[in-house]
Amino acid sequence: MTDKPLKNMTNEELWKLFPIVISEYKPYWKDYYASERTSLKKALGKDMLRIHHIGSTAIPNLPAKPTIDILIEIRDETDTQQLIERMEKEGYIYSSQPKKPSPHMMFMKGYTPQGFAEKVFHVHVRYSGNWDEIYFRDYLLTHPETVREYGELKLKLKTEFEHDRDAYTAAKTDFIRRITNLAKRDR
Repeated sequence: MTDKPLKNMTNEELWKLFPIVISEYKPYWKDYYASERTSLKKALGKDMLRIHHIGSTAIPNLPAKPTIDILIEIRDETDTQQLIERMEKEGYIYSSQPKKPSPHMMFMKGYTPQGFAEKVFHVHVRYSGNWDEIYFRDYLLTHPETVREYGELKLKLKTEFEHDRDAYTAAKTDFIRRITNLAKRDR
């Protein structure tokens, strides 16, 4: 717990305040998503083409960080500065993502100087496309043995990288890429 603003913290301070937490699957995560989807549709209106619940909280029986990941596809002509302002009015923190696909944007909600709030969201914003996250999610939804394997990997990596989010994410990359490629091949 700290009084220091989040934007002034180093990665190491943030990782200590927000460690990797893995929870057993909670059925109410889909309700959190549905409620947030309604709010986001209202806030973004016609600029939003599609919205998807992605990430581990979208997969029944998969241990997950209790963070609801959402992928929003927007129109090419969307004014991204206005989108940032609308998302901030919804309580989101904007994060530029230069290594992610255009428009290189992510928004987070549920991070406080005292730690995680009850509900935590990551909203990944993209232009319309054919996104790997959807392939990965859909494959897991139909392959329970892969869900088990991925859950075991996540629990192992949580122990190894509890206070290093970047290393935790990087260590999952090969598994995610392999499954995504299988999903694309199967379509």
